Formats: sequence, C-alpha cells, structure tokens
Amino acid sequence: MDFPATQPKPAADGKIIYYPPGVKEITDKITNDEVVKRLKMVVKTFMDMDQDSEDEKQQYLPLALHLASEFFLRNPNKDVRLLVACCLADIFRIYAPEAPYTSHDKLKDIFLFITRQLKGLEDTKSPQFNRYFYLLENLAWVKSYNICFELEDCNDIFIQLFRTLFSVINNSHNQKVQMHMLDLMSSIIMEGDGVTQELLDSILINLIPAHKNLNKQAFDLAKVLLKRTVQTIEPCIANFFNQVLVLGKSSVSDLSEHVFDLIQELFAIDPHLLLSVMPQLEFKLKSNDGEERLAVVRLLAKLFGSKDSDLATQNRPLWQCFLGRFNDIHVPVRLESVKFASHCLMNHPDLAKDLTEYLKVRSHDPEEAIRHDVIVTIITAGKRDLSLVNDQLLGFVRERTLDKRWRVRKEAMMGLAQLYKKYCLHAEAGKDAAEKVSWIKDKLLHIYYQNSIDDKLLVEKIFAQYLVPHNLETEERMKCLYYLYASLDPNAVKALNEMWKCQNMLRKNLPDPGKAQDFVKKFNQVLGDDEKLRSQLELLISPTCSCKQADVCVREIARKLANPKQPTNPFLEMVKFLLERIAPVHIDSEAISALVKLMNKSIEGTADDEEEGVSPDTAIRAGLELLKVLSFTHPTSFHSAETYESLLQCLRMEDDKVAEAAIQIFRNTGHKIETDLPQIRSTLIPILHQKAKRGTPHQAKQAVHCIHAIFSNKEVQLAQIFEPLSRSLNADVPEQLITPLVSLGHISMLAPDQFASPMKSVVANFIVKDLLMNDRSTGEKNGKLWSPDEEVSPEVLAKVQAIKLLVRWLLGMKNNQSKSANSTLRLLSAMLVSEGDLTEQKRISKSDMSRLRLAAGSAIMKLAQEPCYHEIITPEQFQLCALVINDECYQVRQIFAQKLHKALVKLLLPLEYMAIFALCAKDPVKERRAHARQCLLKNINIRREYIKQNPMANEKLLSLLPEYVVPYMIHLLAHDPDFTKPQDVDQLRDVKECLWFMLEVLMTKNENNSHAFMKKMSENIKLTRDAQSPDEPKANEKLYTVCDVALCVINSKSALCNADSPKDPVLPTKFFTQPEKVNLLILFPKFLLN
Repeated sequence: MDFPATQPKPAADGKIIYYPPGVKEITDKITNDEVVKRLKMVVKTFMDMDQDSEDEKQQYLPLALHLASEFFLRNPNKDVRLLVACCLADIFRIYAPEAPYTSHDKLKDIFLFITRQLKGLEDTKSPQFNRYFYLLENLAWVKSYNICFELEDCNDIFIQLFRTLFSVINNSHNQKVQMHMLDLMSSIIMEGDGVTQELLDSILINLIPAHKNLNKQAFDLAKVLLKRTVQTIEPCIANFFNQVLVLGKSSVSDLSEHVFDLIQELFAIDPHLLLSVMPQLEFKLKSNDGEERLAVVRLLAKLFGSKDSDLATQNRPLWQCFLGRFNDIHVPVRLESVKFASHCLMNHPDLAKDLTEYLKVRSHDPEEAIRHDVIVTIITAGKRDLSLVNDQLLGFVRERTLDKRWRVRKEAMMGLAQLYKKYCLHAEAGKDAAEKVSWIKDKLLHIYYQNSIDDKLLVEKIFAQYLVPHNLETEERMKCLYYLYASLDPNAVKALNEMWKCQNMLRKNLPDPGKAQDFVKKFNQVLGDDEKLRSQLELLISPTCSCKQADVCVREIARKLANPKQPTNPFLEMVKFLLERIAPVHIDSEAISALVKLMNKSIEGTADDEEEGVSPDTAIRAGLELLKVLSFTHPTSFHSAETYESLLQCLRMEDDKVAEAAIQIFRNTGHKIETDLPQIRSTLIPILHQKAKRGTPHQAKQAVHCIHAIFSNKEVQLAQIFEPLSRSLNADVPEQLITPLVSLGHISMLAPDQFASPMKSVVANFIVKDLLMNDRSTGEKNGKLWSPDEEVSPEVLAKVQAIKLLVRWLLGMKNNQSKSANSTLRLLSAMLVSEGDLTEQKRISKSDMSRLRLAAGSAIMKLAQEPCYHEIITPEQFQLCALVINDECYQVRQIFAQKLHKALVKLLLPLEYMAIFALCAKDPVKERRAHARQCLLKNINIRREYIKQNPMANEKLLSLLPEYVVPYMIHLLAHDPDFTKPQDVDQLRDVKECLWFMLEVLMTKNENNSHAFMKKMSENIKLTRDAQSPDEPKANEKLYTVCDVALCVINSKSALCNADSPKDPVLPTKFFTQPEKVNLLILFPKFLLN
C-alpha cells in the first residue's frame, strides 16, 4: 500500500508517530466525537493492511504502540474502546506471528481490554454490532489469543474470555457468531498445554441445570465446544472427577457439589468425555455411605436408561456392578434401582433379560414400597408396548395379586386389568399380544375366592370397568360378556357366578341398619326424610330396573348427598360404593335379549365365534350356561316371547348340555309363562314331557322340577309322566331305566302326597326285589377299583339311580310311619357290609362294587340330613357310613369326603358326621389328608362364626359347638374295625393320630377355655358306658382307652386344659349311658405320647 502519511508527531517515548493520510493527531485534547472520527480512519487503514506491507508495518509501529496506551485502554467512551479494539485486533493480524508489544503486562492489559469489548456482541440490534462481529471474526481467524500462551497468567485472560463469550451468546445470534466463538475457544483448548480447573469450570458451569435453564444457547455452545475438543479436554475432566469422587477433594472446584449432574450432561454430549470417569463411578457404587450409593445409582439410572445410551453394552463391568444395587441393603437404593427398570425396559428392551432376575428377587422384597414399585415398573412398560415385558415379568405381577399387603395386591390387580383392556378388549397390538395376556381375565376372577372383602370389591370393580366395561352400548357389552364367559376357565366361571350371586343377595337384603356401621344408619335416616331419594333407591333395587336407569339413579342419589363445602365426604364415598355394588349396570331385559340374539347367531353359524377364538359349540354351551346363571340372579329380565322362543330352539338341539341348561332357565324364569305367554306354554309342555321320559338323567331332573315350578296343574302334568314310566320299568333293559328312575325319584320327592303311596309298590316290587337284589350281568374281572363313567355297566348305573330314588322318595315323605326308612337303611347297611355286592354272588366287578358302596354311603348321609331319619340311624349304621371315608378305592374316599364337606358346611348334617374326618388321618394319600384338614378347618370356623352371629344358636350348642364333636369322635374310634386290641401299640398309635388330626384343628384357639371343656368331656365319658354295647366289657375297655389317649393328647398339647371348664358338658345319650361310677384307670402305654 503506497500512501503519504500525515505530519509525524512525537510519541511519549520520543519515537515519531505517523498517522494515516487525513488523520490528525489523536490526543486527550480533542473531543470524543473527533477521536471517534479519526479512529475510524485509522481502523480503515489497519483493516486494509496485510502482513506483507513491511514498510507500512514499520511506519505505523509507533501508532500501534500508541493505541495500546492508557488513554485508549481506559477511555470511558465505548465507541472509542470498540474502535481501538478493532485496531488492536488488526495489529495482531498484521504483525503476526510477533506482536509489537513486548511487555507481558501490556499484552495482558490489551487482551483483557479486547475481551471486555466482546461484551458488545450481546446486543445484535446495536448500530455497532457489525464492528463487534468484525472484532470477534478477526480474533478467531488469526487465533490472536494464542499469543497469551507465553504469559505466566494467561489463564486469567482465557477465563475472562470464556466467561464473556458464554455470557453474551443468545438466541438472536446467527450460526457464524457461534462458529467464531467456538473457533476462538477451541484453539485455546487444543493448542495450549492443558486446561486448568478454573477454565474447565467456566465451561462446565453452563451444563448445570440451573444455568442450562437460564441460557440455553450457552449450554449449546459449551456442548459443541466439548464435542470438538473431546480428545484434549477428556484428561482434564477425568482429573477433576478423580479429585472429587475418589480423593474427596471437593474444594478443587465450586462445581464439586454438581458432579453427578455434570456426569449426566457430559455423557449425553459425548460418552468419550467420561472414558476415565466410569471406573470411578464403579468405585462409588461400592461406597459404605448409603446416601452416596443412592446418588450414584440415580445418576447411572439416567445414563443406562437414556434412549440412545449403549453404556450397558460398552461397559459391562459397570452394568453388572449397577445391577448389584438391586440387592442393596439400603432401602432407598433398591427403590431407585426398581424405578430405573421401567425406563430401561422401554428404552432398551435388549436388557430385559438382565433385569428380569433382579426384579424377580425384588418382587419378594420385605419392603412393601419396593414390591409395589416392581409392579408399577412392569405395568408401565407393558402399557407402553407389551413386547417390552416378557412372560416372566408378567408372572411377577401375577404373583403379587396374592401379596399380604392390600396396596401391592391392588396395584397388581389394577395393572393387569389395564393390560387386559388395552390388548384383549381393544386389541391394540393384534392377536399375539391378546393371546399373551389372555390368562389375566381368569387370574383376576380367581381372586374373588380370597377371604378379604377388599379383594372381592376390587374384582367387582375391575369386572365392571375393564373386563366388561359397563359404559359400552348394550350389544357391544353383551358381546364382550358372551365371549369372555366362553373363554373363562371353570374356576373363573364359578367365581363370576358367585360374584353375581353376592350382588344379587345384596340387592335383596340391604345391610340391616341395626347391625351396620354408622354410615348405613345415617343413610337409612336420610332415606326416611327424603321420599324422592327413597323412590330412586327402590327403583335401583327393583328387578325391572334397566342399566340406563341404574346409572341415572346412582348419579342422582350421589348428587343429592354431595356437599360442596366438603370435597372429601366419606359418607358419600361409602354410599356410592354400596350403590355401585347393587346397581344392575350390566344386565337388564335389553341385555338378556342381546345375549340371546348372540347365541342364536352362534346356532345359525353367523356369529364371530372363530374370530373371537372360540368354537361355535363352545360359544353356544357357554352362552346357555351364562343365561342359566343370570336366570337365578335376574329372572324377570328373561320374560319375553323372543327370549323364550330362542330357548325353545335350544331345547330341540342335539347337544344334551345345551338342552339341560335351557330347561333350567325355564324353571328359574318361567313363573308367568302360563298366564302371559300361552303359546310358549303349549310348545314347552310336550318337550318337557319328552325330556322327563327319554332325555338324559340331568334333563329329566330339570324337566320334572320345571313342570313343578311353573305350572299350576303340576299334579296332572306329573301324573302323565309318572304313570307310564312306573308301568314300563324293565330291569332286563337297564340302559333304558336310568332316566325313568331319575324322573320317578324327583316326582315322588316334589309331590309326596300324590305319589308316595304309588311309589311304595314300585320300590318294593321293582326297585328292591327286581333291580337291587339281582345281578343280571357279569362284570369284568380286571381287578380295577374304579372305572370312568362311560365304562360303568348300565345295570350298575341303574342300581345307583335306584338307591337315589329310594332316598328321594323318603325325603319327599319326611316321616317314617310306614317304617320304609328302617328297611331302606338296613338295605344300605347290607350293601356296605357286603362291600357293594348285595347278592354276594361275586358276579359284580370290583369297580362296580366301589360305585355301589359310594352310593350306599352317600344315601345314608343324605337321609341323615332329614331330622326324622337321623333319629332312626343306629350307631352301627352311622359307623358303616363313616368307614366309607377309609374305602380302599381312592375315588370313593375322594367323592364321599367332598359330599360330606359340602353338607357339613351348609349345616345340613348333624355334628357327629364331622367326626368322620378324624378317620382321614389313616388315608395313605397325603393330598387326601391335607384336603380333609382344610375341610375340618373350614367347618369349625363356620360353626364358630355362626354361633357368634346368631344369639339363638346358644340354645342348640350341642349340635353346633365344634368341640362337641369330641365324644362322637371318641365313640367312632372305639368302634373302628381296625382297633381290636386295646393294648396293641401300633393300633393305639393309629388311634392317637386320628384323635390329634381332629384335636389339632380344634385346639388352634382356646376360645372360652375350650381345651378344659374338651378335657372335661373326655373325663366324663369314662364315667359312662358305651350305649351301643353297655354290658360288653371289651367295648367299654376300648372306649375308655380311646378316652385316655384323648386326655393324654390334650394334656400334652395344652397347658390351659387344667383350668375349670366353663360349663358341664352334655354327652349324647344315643352313644353313652348316664354317668355311673368313677373310672380313673389309665388303660394304655404312656410312652406313646413320645
């Protein structure tokens, strides 16, 4: 560049200062405006110069030095300072690589001055912004700050520069500004000897959440800078974390308290920044400080769980160490680990296998909150995408539905319900997903078997909201119910039936205010004061209430009881809960009609059965079973010609089960058919007659009961069936006998006044003489003790039905005036004595004999349920009946025990029959013994609860109090055929086992000094004689021996038995004589107690 300089001026150091052409001297004697004007021309001059202009460089060197004087560097005018900074930046460019300033202090002052001017970049709308940008661009391009590396305290300059740039960057800057800032800072980092802690802090502070939220652009700038300089800055970062994490020197940086936040951000920016830090975290995971481990677990949870993280695969040792924290001794650490699993499953399905084993252990954690969060973790992931959770994980949730804590059970049940609704009901992920969770419906309904009322209520709620949502339109709701019922397992079906039954009972019997809690009393009072409210409740529980009406009633009652001033109203919540239980939200006449139409479509083959995963036959059968259950709980909803026409169609189907269910529905719902639907009546009667005569045994039974239940002229109808059947009985064709015998038995039971006498001749001449006392065929001698139903000979099946007919006939009469019951009991006893072969001709097979023994034992037990017959059953007959529970055939023992339990639980059998369970101690099969113990436990609990709930029961304690079973048991064991020698050690050991089998259950509680009461009973027996054989010394010896064993067992197992008995026990006179003399002899070896 060739131009004449203006008149030279002497500088302070004596050197001549040359100014560019047209520029006068710049001193403190001129105004700021003039200084600015002259500096602009100087800026232009330096801007246009390049490094090759040696003459000009030499000529303007004094000017360059002059511009670094205090006058300019400390000038109060920001325009002056900006122009001087631009000049200095160009001077560094022109004179590079050597700066014209040799003093280190001067260089430091200059760069600090330039740095301060960079603050002007903040305001992009400033008229001077372009000059500030020029300054930044020049500094970045030339890397001017690299000159500072030679200065001892260069770090101060760099720190100031970094802080300035991070503070001025904002969202109004374009990409070029950010790029130049990055160039400027990265060159300092990458070309220097290292990054000091303070300089590192100036970068890292922008990653801390508080700063990040204040200035997002500064965070982005720091992020890109770290990415660009990762190789250089990583050792410095590693050193910082080593100082803080390993050596515990938190004083090295003000950011020490934010190390975990920083690690998280750095990992998200570039995992390579933390290559050396991760092993330090593994060290921290094993810290003795629980809170420290918790902080590291929280951090690593975010690192492992973030969406794009591959840390678990890249650093397996750290991953395995982290998984170990699932078993940490510190509860919050385990809790945090479990919470992490949800994000991990969603973001990294490939790690599910690793997590499964640890979640399995935590699903059994002693801490309720952790078990709860395991469920939340699995369900949250499953709701996002079912493929994220494997069958094992779902199995953990399944297990927790039986957790001991209600909160955990509730979470598990609700979680499974939500998955079912999403994937099965709404089919959001296709058939495979629906199949994967199809078990949920069964599992949830099984929970209705639990004793807790909370569980039962939640199942009801889940059923109404998730399995069959009540807010669906009627047709859709019934379709949902229809196919649900068809796909449930048998236990789930029973649970659902029981649920409807409970709700129906509650509708019929609202809680008695006299016994109920305060809220029911209050509700009762409100109903008494508000007639409209009362009428709505009456509508709600009326059989004709529709689902829509029920919904309106519940909302209206809740609205009236709500109190705006009381947002949380326990009274309202309890009333709403009661109303929701009793409201018919699923079933009404419209719903039954829709169900019937669905079944018709299945019959016609036009339904979506296969698409819904069930065969048409299964759908029809299940649909009829469903309607049968609903016919018990909602009978009035069936009353329409359309519904009955469809049921008549079912009666004509070949499927026996379908026809049987249809008859039962008519029986339960058809009370108004005769008066309201004569056409249905005229079609139904011949079908019922036909089923009673030639249908299956089950159909015949239902047909007879149906006629008896719904027709006013039932005597005529039943006679039209009885007479031809009784005349046509033929023992030579046993396969045609079974249905007539069933029908005749039920007719004589339902209408004894009309048919008891005609039946007597049938019983005497045909049932006993012709059928039971004759063996027409020879059974297979295969040695089997039991055969499946289909392999049993027709003759034996007919004999079994003949025994049942005898029982039904007697149960119908309910009196023994004709002594028919005595004859029947003798016959049944003879069958038991002969082991089922009544004729003793040895023509009958072992398996057929088993069937007949079971039938005879069950018949005696059935007759004992009627008081007039119980009185005449002799102790010998009772003992024969009891021994069936020790039958050689497993199936006989099993079925007899089930029948015994069923009758005892309903309090239908006298208490002495509970003593039979003591004999189960001798059952060789462990499962049978366990079943018997459970039966005993349930029976004893039911009797005790019944006594508590019914004050009048105190008058019948002899027949209700479980402890009164002891004398019956002692008498029964004294007459056990296996107990023949009172001094035989093995036999006595068996007696002791039988006694303890019963006493163990009775003695789990010592209610009202029951132990002392049982001891007193046993002692009192020794003052009596055996009423069965009062004059037989051996019989009495056996009785007293069993008493002694019982007394020793009670004494050895209870320290409380020596207390005074609460009352003097009464012994049953049927088995024991009146007390006579003192008998305190101990008749058995005491060492047996050991």
